[in-house]
Amino acid sequence: MAVPAHAAASAWAEGDQASLRLVSAADAVGSEAALAMGLQVRLKPTWKIYWRSPGDAGLPPEIDWSGSGNVASAAFRWPVPHRFTLFGLDTFGYEGEVVLPLTVRLAKPGEAADLKAHVRYLVCDPQICVPAEAQLSLALPAGPAAPAIEADLIQRFVAEVPGDGSEDGLRLGRVATGRVRDAAGLIVEAQATPPFAAPDLIVEGPSSLRFSAPVVSLSDGGRRARFEIAAEAVEKDAPELAGLPLTLTLYDGKRALEAAVRPDAAASGPALPSILALALLGGFILNFMPCVLPVLALKLLGVVGQGGRERAAIRVSFLASAAGILFSFLILAAALIALKSAGAAIGWGIQFQQPIFLAGLAVVLVLFAANLFGLFHVPLPAWLGGAATPGRGHGHSLAGAFAAGAFATLLATPCSAPFLGTAVGFALARGAPEILMIFTALGLGLAAPWLLVAAFPRLAQALPRPGRWMLWLKGALGVALLAAAVWLVSVLDLQIGRAAAFAVALLLAGTLLALALPRVLPRRWHGAAPAMVAVLALAAIVVPALVPVVAAAPEAEAEAAGPWRSFAEREIAGLVAAGNLVFVDVTADWCLTCQANKRLVLNSEQIQGLLGAPDLVAMRADWTRPDPAIAAYLAAFGRYGIPFDAVYGPGAPDGIVLPELLTKDAVRHALRKAGGA
Repeated sequence: MAVPAHAAASAWAEGDQASLRLVSAADAVGSEAALAMGLQVRLKPTWKIYWRSPGDAGLPPEIDWSGSGNVASAAFRWPVPHRFTLFGLDTFGYEGEVVLPLTVRLAKPGEAADLKAHVRYLVCDPQICVPAEAQLSLALPAGPAAPAIEADLIQRFVAEVPGDGSEDGLRLGRVATGRVRDAAGLIVEAQATPPFAAPDLIVEGPSSLRFSAPVVSLSDGGRRARFEIAAEAVEKDAPELAGLPLTLTLYDGKRALEAAVRPDAAASGPALPSILALALLGGFILNFMPCVLPVLALKLLGVVGQGGRERAAIRVSFLASAAGILFSFLILAAALIALKSAGAAIGWGIQFQQPIFLAGLAVVLVLFAANLFGLFHVPLPAWLGGAATPGRGHGHSLAGAFAAGAFATLLATPCSAPFLGTAVGFALARGAPEILMIFTALGLGLAAPWLLVAAFPRLAQALPRPGRWMLWLKGALGVALLAAAVWLVSVLDLQIGRAAAFAVALLLAGTLLALALPRVLPRRWHGAAPAMVAVLALAAIVVPALVPVVAAAPEAEAEAAGPWRSFAEREIAGLVAAGNLVFVDVTADWCLTCQANKRLVLNSEQIQGLLGAPDLVAMRADWTRPDPAIAAYLAAFGRYGIPFDAVYGPGAPDGIVLPELLTKDAVRHALRKAGGA
């Protein structure tokens, strides 16, 4: 039979504006050294009391425990407050009913406690503030403690006391000084899962500084928030913000986090002109990354096809290809802006996480390869870079040159490059104008080789005229495109399973065979080939839509062979606190730069030896499939693409980010620095 709970509360102290009493979570002291208690306050309509930092006016409640028996100390815990704005002044407090949780430590655990609380508090309505006092008494006997009736009430408000935010899906990002409304201030970034609704941020610092209400900007469908808080000096000796100890309380309804921070001196990040320069450089370097083999095939075919042509024709052709690149980058920018506005996860190359996109791109590659093999003759050869088809005079169409540039961009997007991640991260964390400007700069960088040939047509004019040698070249490039299609199917294997990927491979092979049939079938059957090609190609694209994305096996995520284990962001802080180093590698099977980093650096004997050290934990995050946790982790660093590698340790608890293209020296240096060396 259940034993009914007993009340453990003082009598109410009734005031004109508020009523107060002490409540306890247990009906006796038990054997613990501390008691869970609370100060319960019921306020009349329009009246409020104040939080620990009242803001521009007010005073928080205080308790004098003099005269209490067996009380060593007592301390408030503060639930999430409300912001009250009146006449341009911000204050923080509570209205209606609130319980301020108390932790009361006993001088002699196990003995009875006689609590006498003299409470001083300020209660205000919009017109007037009234100082008030209350005398409260509560005696708790010695003996076994049972839950009191008031235990649930206290716990309800304990749940509103801000923690580190992990249980509420909140995470604090970058905290830096910056210019806010032409004055010194703070820039604070945060993430939330589920998304923010109406977030607010309170800054507590020295009394010589006053912090304004934040200007809040939400992005990624509310999953990211940027707070801009102006800081006003109210005393002459107000300290500099950079490195100043501050306490931040971020809350969104009942969700909250509290953190002690020291703002970075790195203002609000790099200036836009610097980022545009990095975008130009990153786009240019993208031409030389390992993911662009199919793109290089198209470029090479486009160049050799210009041998012996007039300079004006060469210039116009290459300008058209550059225009195709810029157009496709603007389309990417527009798509990302739309997705961001709709709240979808965004990033560089994330379309390769979609099986339908992979299958569709594989179909396009097979068709292009078949065209290079001479299996069909339509204006498509021009789409591959303006190369002339032997015996045809229309191979250099401007539409084909334009399409070559657009297709080159499409194939380059699974790859990252030095400076590209910084530029894309800056763009996607900002608004539509910045995204458009930075993606235009990226397009100009990628188009630089075409623009160079357009400026100096002699580079292409000096090449030999197309001839029989070009047929061999086109065959070799067709094989390269087929190899790229095989790679895409291998990525599909991981996303939709072996059987479905094998079905796609068979349909692609059937498409290639159907294109070759007119060479062996009588002419009367030639008309059926296009229909067969269309059906098989469409089926290859539809199959992934009918198959759910398979879940990754833990051993696949962490690569059972070697030192790797599955990524678990929540464990990093604890591992570092225990004196360990943590190496995080965010990768994907569609990211060819990631694969190059593995083959050339991470899987090398020297680096494997370092990653296998007993005090180092190597984590691998597989982003082949969409994963909101990995996307949020990248976003915390301002990154929206991969590869991404970071090293944590006692000397770098917040992580050291490595360059996109890894080197063994860079990994060694980061490990030494993270270890405090």
